[in-house]
Amino acid sequence: MSGAKPAKALEVLRPGALTTVQDAGRPGYAHLGVPRSGALDAAAYALANRLVGNPPDAAVLETTLDGVGLRAGSAGAVTVAVTGAPCTVRVAGRPVAWGAPVRVPAGAELEVGRAESGVRSYVAVRGGFTVPPVLGSRSTDLLSGLGPAVPPGGAVLPVGPAGPDPVGGADVLPAPGAPAELVLPLRPGPRADWFGPASLAALWRSAYRVSPASNRIGLRTEAGTPLARARAGELPSEGMVLGAVQVPPDGMPVVFLADHPVTGGYPVIGVVPPGPALDAAAQARPGVPVRFVPSC
Repeated sequence: MSGAKPAKALEVLRPGALTTVQDAGRPGYAHLGVPRSGALDAAAYALANRLVGNPPDAAVLETTLDGVGLRAGSAGAVTVAVTGAPCTVRVAGRPVAWGAPVRVPAGAELEVGRAESGVRSYVAVRGGFTVPPVLGSRSTDLLSGLGPAVPPGGAVLPVGPAGPDPVGGADVLPAPGAPAELVLPLRPGPRADWFGPASLAALWRSAYRVSPASNRIGLRTEAGTPLARARAGELPSEGMVLGAVQVPPDGMPVVFLADHPVTGGYPVIGVVPPGPALDAAAQARPGVPVRFVPSC
């Protein structure tokens, strides 16, 4: 008879608008049409794992707008941290800290509330969520369908054993809230030659807005000046990097996010480099102004 302890787990009581499992993603498969996927707000994801002493690539939950409700299993208490979009966090009905490690006793409910600003919150548990990996990643890819399914109510998410790193203490939290204006540095290319000087000038001066059609695949824009092409026709589909800015036939720029596809034949006018700007894009709500600025 084995003396192994039962594995810890969290049960999904309320899945929210969209809750997915995400980690650092599955890079290296773009040539096969497989997106990188992974957490959209990289800084918030990294902080959540650091606070609970996880490795930097541990899987977390990414929530959208109205949070998630979870319950710790009977195998024992878990330690969690919630980062990203600021929200109320409750354990067994009592308020606890956002942006800090908190203990959830066995059988207790964890309620991650509606985002007060921004879009996406991150729930890390000490040990990480150990759903089966696909192509080396536990990320849910909404475009290709790879990775774990979106967990419904009643789903039980296994939690791995705690690692040797201690649970974090005080940490420097980023300024909470969604950006009042999304400023995206843009490196022109690889298909900037498909647009004339007038279109490039319009890109720099236009005040776009985040479209309600935005999702994990791409941040879509509206309201600014459509970008006219200098060439007719379409391109062969090309593998593309995170942050690529594609211009479809309507002329409104689309910023590729973690679950992005290949280009689909539309020219890419430039690329927003990874970093704080793309993290801010993950938290930008519909209607937020968007401005592109040149970047070397």
